[in-house]
This record gives sequence, structure tokens and C-alpha cells, in this order.
Amino acid sequence: MQFSIKKLLPHFLILIGFIGISLAYFNPVLKGKVIYQNDIVQFIGMNKQQKDFKAATGEETYWTNSAFGGMPTYQLGARYPHNYIKKLDLALRFLPRPADYLFLYLLSFYVFLLVLKVDFKLAALGAIAFGFSTYLIIILGVGHNSKAHAIAYMPLVLSGVLLVFQKKYIEGFLLTTVAMGLELVANHFQMTYYLMLLFIILGIAYLVDAYKKKVLPHYFKSVGILVGAVVISIALNATNILATNEYVKESKRSKSELTINPNGSPKEVTSGLDRDYITQFSYGIAETFNLFIPRFMGGGNSEDVGKDSATYEAFRKLGATTSQALQESKHAPMYWGDQPIVEAPAYIGAVILFLFVFALFLVKGRLKWWLVGGTVLSLLLSYGKNFGLLTNAFIDYVPLYNKFRAVSSIQVILELCVPALAIFGLVRLFNDFEKKQDKLNALKYTCLITGGIAVAFLLFKSSLFDFVGANDGFYRQNYGQDFIDAIRADRKTVYTQDTLRTLILVLLSAGTIYMFLKDKLKEKWVIIIFCALVLFDLVGVGRRYVNNNDFVSGIKMSKPFEVSEVDTYILRDTTHYRVFDLVSGPSKPSYFHNSLNGYNAAELRRYSEVFNFYISKNNINVLSMLNTKYIIAQDEKGNPFPYQNDDANGNAWFVKTLESVDSANEEITLLDSLDNKNKAIYQPQGLRENEDYSNEFLVDSLASIKLKVVKPNYLKYQSNNSNDGFAVFSEVYYGNGWKTYIDGKPINHIRVNYILRGMAIPSGSHTIEFRFDPDVVKTGSNIALASSVLLGFLLLGGLFYKFRRTNESAE
Repeated sequence: MQFSIKKLLPHFLILIGFIGISLAYFNPVLKGKVIYQNDIVQFIGMNKQQKDFKAATGEETYWTNSAFGGMPTYQLGARYPHNYIKKLDLALRFLPRPADYLFLYLLSFYVFLLVLKVDFKLAALGAIAFGFSTYLIIILGVGHNSKAHAIAYMPLVLSGVLLVFQKKYIEGFLLTTVAMGLELVANHFQMTYYLMLLFIILGIAYLVDAYKKKVLPHYFKSVGILVGAVVISIALNATNILATNEYVKESKRSKSELTINPNGSPKEVTSGLDRDYITQFSYGIAETFNLFIPRFMGGGNSEDVGKDSATYEAFRKLGATTSQALQESKHAPMYWGDQPIVEAPAYIGAVILFLFVFALFLVKGRLKWWLVGGTVLSLLLSYGKNFGLLTNAFIDYVPLYNKFRAVSSIQVILELCVPALAIFGLVRLFNDFEKKQDKLNALKYTCLITGGIAVAFLLFKSSLFDFVGANDGFYRQNYGQDFIDAIRADRKTVYTQDTLRTLILVLLSAGTIYMFLKDKLKEKWVIIIFCALVLFDLVGVGRRYVNNNDFVSGIKMSKPFEVSEVDTYILRDTTHYRVFDLVSGPSKPSYFHNSLNGYNAAELRRYSEVFNFYISKNNINVLSMLNTKYIIAQDEKGNPFPYQNDDANGNAWFVKTLESVDSANEEITLLDSLDNKNKAIYQPQGLRENEDYSNEFLVDSLASIKLKVVKPNYLKYQSNNSNDGFAVFSEVYYGNGWKTYIDGKPINHIRVNYILRGMAIPSGSHTIEFRFDPDVVKTGSNIALASSVLLGFLLLGGLFYKFRRTNESAE
């Protein structure tokens, strides 16, 4: 027992250190402050209605009316029964946000390197290099929490996989199951998909190695064990995965039925997102050097260049006061690459890349090749449209690749692989297997490559680059050529400063290794020096973009939107209606109203199409169909005012005519001129056999259908009609969960007018109910419960087996 405690003590101290540096970097959390994350502000707006409903009733709603006219809450933080793997995740994320995610980065990568049999001191260094990689810090600053969450568990999943291949089958199976379960909890399937690509590269490397060593039975046994682990991990997250899979088929990430654009031109038909949308954020090939030199291409779209900058002087010449010029200089457009928006460079670190190149000369075997393979593939795919040959092949032929946008984010794979291989460069430096001359040669070549790149960029910057950005024409038009000249001058300045900074870090890294090889430094001092260099390098750059200034009081984040006079005016109306806001941000309307606005990358496809065709163009016919009673616009002075649409159709109405159309193109085109108060259209495809709704209906002046009860997941109407009729409801259609009843008896409803609900209603007085009660939640929850029980037994069995084996070995 004493030996075990002594063995575990260093790891315990490392974990305490990880907690300390996580809290130190985000130290305002210790004062109760919260980081201001724009994406989370938007999420809060979208999530408000379901959160309020849960607080008032204790019930989870899986539908919200507050955004995009109505949508499932599956991608808006829905909580599911029996999601016990989520409870484990919450236990691991015990620190205040975002320190919790930084701690997960560090912990997960530390375990990963320990599994690779790296000494704990070097494992800690590697964890710091991974955790403070600039991109991983930036996504915490802007609020990409689910992305950070998924990235944080990637090394832990790899740890389980590697244990299995190391013939530690029980430990590997259990760790892979739990870690993969946690990975899926993060609910960022794009990151998990990228991890799968890395698995494939790792698998190929191990397959080749197994073939050479003639151990293929072990390889396939390992693959079988891993498949079993992944199956259980999926089952642990069954509800979310099944619900997401069901929803994505109806979201804009699925194949559109339309073959025309809003302007009538032919539309490229794909099974996923549009090619241009997928590759909008394509990493420039020259931007590759941002990984090595932080502001090689200026940094981000908004950089603080300070009072001593040419930008500051340019603003002063334009008539700005001292304070105004200083404020504007904090948001100078330094980035001059081709991407639309860049918050900050994806900087891995000069020190880490130096060690990565050093490792290329010393590390051999399958480890090197799957880490290098992952690095190269992720870099090439991040180029997107700038390397169209590979990107188009993946979009066209690799399953699911066309479901994800922002191809540059695949660099998360190289941000994992590069520091891992870099640490193995130090492992080889310290071992006695390589000859000292080989290490000296590796150091010489590394210096020539990394130092030579930095020197070349310093000497030939003017002949290599023009420092002209894609948006400079806009600034020239608004501020003049002198302003552009000032911006370019500052771009050259930050380029030179950071290139020189990188060169110095390269020389310091090289000098440290050289001193070790000349027996002037001990191993522990080399580790301490590199730890200091990595922290100085990465934290120094990271705090340019995410620092204490980004923190605000907790109340500002918990209630980020202030009610305006316009909102107050609209909220006096207690009826059920929708609001379309042309003035506020995307999710503020959702915070206060049932709105047509919203902020989500996967809204319902048909709603998105109607929005692009009509709503975004303020088509009053379609707005009225959606019961848009208020439109928030600007008056002549630019102040917001509420325009009341007296022609809004209301919550439901009987139509005189129901007519079928042949295609989605025809249906969406007809919405422009459709007399939707009296006529509805639908596509018969998908209806049951012999089910035909087309008809003419007699609607007298006494016919009515009124909404009596409104909840996010429940609507109750009362109808009165002396004739059989057909009612249209101004509610977004979603067939997977909405169940309808007339006088308590189940009845079908159909999609009409491209996105609305319609129902045949017999004559007389009737109670009509809509309940959102998705079967997928019930099915998934039962699977999650069963798999959680199974995992519990497997964990107990594994622990018992290991305990018995340990005792047998001791005897």
C-alpha cells in the first residue's frame, strides 16, 4: 500500500498543479466572474423558453416555440432520462467554466502520454503544450463550448484504444467505453468525426506494423474489442444520438428537395451542405506558418495595435480624438488572409514545432507515422477550396464529410498530434538508444529548417508578401488610401515582431538541447526550461486574445439581454403570436418572444428555405401565414419600433380549398402569391395509401377554431364548424414527435404550405390537441439505462478480475 501511494503521489501532485494553472489562467472565476462568450449569449437566448418551462413545471420540453417558428430542443441543451454518462461528465467538470475545459484538456492529454509510457514529468509538459494551444484557448473565449468539450476527451479516447493494442484488453476496453461515452456526451459530432479519421490513420499504421510483425490475430482481436467498446458508448448516449439522427434528416444539413435557388436559378443538389458553405472557412496555404509564427498573417480580424501604431496615427489624422483613436486601435483589422472571419491565429507554438521537427529525425515506427499522418491529413483538409482536389474528393465520396462546415477546424487533429510527437522528441533525446551524434545531427537539421524559415521570412518579407487583406477595399472606400497604408505598415510590424519572437524561441530551444548534449544541463533542468518556454510562448499569445478583460459579472451572462421599450410593448399582448425582428441580434428575439429569428447551425431545412426565399425579404404573405403579428423595424431616425401586422392569419383557420402540388419547387414557389387564408397546398408524397386530402370545403361565417392552451410541447384548440373542414395551423410541421388528437382520439395531420401543419376536422364541436411526445426519447432512454447497467457490471467485473490477478501475482 505504501508503495502504491508513493507511486501515485506524483500524479496526484500533477493533477493539483493542473487545477492550479487552470484557475490561474482564468483567475476571475475565483471572484465569481464569468467569461463573456458570444456564442453562449446566443445559446441563452435560444434556450430561455425551455429553461423557464423546466423551472415552472419540473418537466423537460423537447420543443421550443421561441426560435425559427418552432423546433426541437435536441441541439439546444435538452436533458434526457437515464443519461448517467452525462453525470460522470459533470463530475469531471467540477471547476468553474471555462477553467473546467482547460483542466480537461490537461488531464486527458496527460493520461494519453502516460499510456504511451512517457515519464510523468514529460507527460505534464505535453499536457501544457496541448492545453494552451491557442486555438483551444480561443474557442473557450468565443463560446464554442461543445467543440472544446469534444476536443478535451479526444486524447482520453485514444488512451483506451492504445491500451487495447498494448494487450491490456480489460483496461483498454473499459477506458475506451467510458471515454468514448464522454466524447459523445459533448454532442459535437463534427469533432468526433474528425477523431474517427484519426482512428483510421492509427488503425492503418498498426495494421501495417502487425502484418510486418506477424501478429495479425492480436490486431483483429483488438479491433473487435474496440468495436464492442464503441457500441456500448453509443448505447450510453442512445437518446441524444437517436434524436439527433432523426432530426438531422429534417435539418438543413440534409439533402434538400429543392432544385432551384431563391432567385429561380438552378441549385446544386447535394446530400448535405452546399460545397461553398462547407468550404467558406478554408485555411490559406500561406496561413500554415501561423502555426509557427502567431501573427504571420496579422493575427485576427480585430487586433490591439496600441498607441504607438500607424493605425492610431491614421485615426488621429481622420479627426478622431485621442481616446477615440486609442479605442479604435484596439480593434485594428490586422488579419490579411482569405477567410471571412478569424478571431485569432491557430498557433501551436514555436517551441513545440521546433521539438516536432526534431522528433521527425529521431522517432521511428508506427507512433511516428500515425501522428505524422494525422498531422498531414488534417492540414491538407483544412485548406478546403485552396486544395480542391482532396477536399472535393472527401465531400463527394467520404461518408458524412459533407455534413460539416468550417473545414479549417479539422486542424484540431494536428493540434493533438504535433505536441504528442514533440514530447517524443524529448523522450528520444533523454534515452540512451540513439547515438549522441544522431541527436546532434537532428538538432542541426532542425535548426536549419526552423531557424532558416524564420530568417528567410525576416529577410524577404517585402518581396514575398504584399500584406493586402481581402477586405481592404472596404476600408479604402470608407477611410482612404492613407488608412490602408497605415494598416499595412502595422501588419508588417506585427509580422516582424512575431517572426523575431519565434526565431528567439527557436534559438533558446536549440541552445537548451545543445547544452544537454554537451553535458552542461541535467535532464530535469531541460524539462524545467522547456516548461518555462512553452508557458511563456503559448500563454503569452493566448492572453492576447483571451484574458481577464473578457470576464463580466455573472448576472450579465445569466441575463444577457435587456428588455427594450419595444419588447415591453409587444409583451403586453398576451395572445399567442410570432415576432420577426429586423433590428436586434439573432437570438435576442427568442429570449423574449416566440420569434422567427434564431441562432443555430442546424435549423429545420424547410424553414431555412422558406426564410431564404421569403421571410428574409419581408414577404408579408408568408409572414402572415406564420402568424407574425409584430415586425420590429427601424423608423426614419433609426430607432426600433413595432409594426403591427393586422393581416396575420392567427393561430389556426379553416380553408376553402386544399390542393396537391407535384414538387417541392412548385410548393415553395406558390407561397409568394398563395391566398393562404382560403387555400392550402400540399405534396401527396409520403401520405398513406388511398389517403387524399384534396377537396373543396364550405366555410360559413360561424366556423371557428380557437387556441385555448399554449405550452411549448402542448397546444389545445376548440373547433366549431357545421361542415367537414380542413384547418391550417400556423405551427411549424415536424412529423417526428408531434401527436394529434381529436376529442382524445389519435388522428393524422399533414404538412401543408411547405412548413405548416394541417388537419381534416369533422363537422361539429371538437377539442383538438397537439402533444410533442417523441418516441425516440423513450426508446433512447431505455437503451441508455440498460447499457449503463451493463457497463456497471463490466466495471465491477473488471475490477474484481484485476484485484484477483494482483493477489495471485503477490502470492
